[in-house]
Amino acid sequence: MPLSSRPFTLAKLNDIILGAFANVPESQTLDHAVRYLSTWSGSDKLFMVVQYFAKLIIPILELRARLQFRAGLRPTPKSVGAEKWSNLGSILGDSRTLWRTWGLLPIIQWLIALERSPPPTKYLHNIERLQGLSMLIYYPLEHIYYFAAHSLLPPRFSPSSALNNKIAIWSCRAWAVYVALQFLHLKEDWKLYKLRERALRRNSGKSNGADEVLTEKMEVEQRKRAIWNEFWVNVGYLPLTVHWSLEKGLFPNETWVGLFGTIAAINSFQGGWAVTAPPLSKT
Repeated sequence: MPLSSRPFTLAKLNDIILGAFANVPESQTLDHAVRYLSTWSGSDKLFMVVQYFAKLIIPILELRARLQFRAGLRPTPKSVGAEKWSNLGSILGDSRTLWRTWGLLPIIQWLIALERSPPPTKYLHNIERLQGLSMLIYYPLEHIYYFAAHSLLPPRFSPSSALNNKIAIWSCRAWAVYVALQFLHLKEDWKLYKLRERALRRNSGKSNGADEVLTEKMEVEQRKRAIWNEFWVNVGYLPLTVHWSLEKGLFPNETWVGLFGTIAAINSFQGGWAVTAPPLSKT
């Protein structure tokens, strides 16, 4: 090989190895994922999915370990995988609570904006006012519980273990109020959606403003999906908030918590994904 060709060959080899990603096409899905997961809300929703999925997979892994032990396929009935998933779920649950330390700030921002740009009906306006007030109770109580449980408060301000448990329960009760109000909110949202849908049907036969009708049709369809998505999020949240609002709880084990939590988490993640998606094209 001539000496003059070596620099070109080495440069080409460097491009092949170091520039391998030049052959990877651009991906709107990847851009969307980065845009969504780079936000506090997006990453929290993803971690929520993993946290509650762990509660579902743990009893399955434990059952498999016991069956394999009885069949002589393993030396102990203990599942190492279940232990790892439990550790991961605990870390994520604790971390998500810590990350909500500043969760009160968006609530205050929301309540301020709510009075300047109220919802379309007075009924919705009052529902959201009550929801905001419930969150003003929920977040401070959760913060007190979390910091006290981790011995982060000064001794004279730190509540006793019994009092701290009550603080946690009342925090979840405030959250339960929010969830119950959200069902009323969704009922009113559905009425408004049906009114808009009927108006759209009346205008769909008109030739004038065809693009505007198509755009509104897409918006109405998106709103319908959003309402159903929010409904299933609340279907998951309602049993959880009731469970955590009772001193003895509602469920006999964490499997039910995992089930309803996963329902809420998946639909919450899907809703956030849809909100951050690029605008739909008119096709």
